[in-house]
Amino acid sequence: MGSIGDCYDNAVIESVWGRMHTELLNRKRWKTRIELANAMFEYLDIFHNRQRRHSALGMLTPIEFENVHYTRQPVA
Repeated sequence: MGSIGDCYDNAVIESVWGRMHTELLNRKRWKTRIELANAMFEYLDIFHNRQRRHSALGMLTPIEFENVHYTRQPVA
């Protein structure tokens, strides 16, 4: 995270939020808030973190990136 007033403070979450709008929220209407909350959870936890590949992570999913990153780090 940057300092107060830094233009990069919210860049990551704004990117995720914008992508979620495009790929999920703008495609369907939900009858209840619970249905919407479940859809958002499934999108973030199942699709975004486990299946969607990210160019900033070398075209790996976040889970794959963490597995590669933590297996390379020496334990102190």
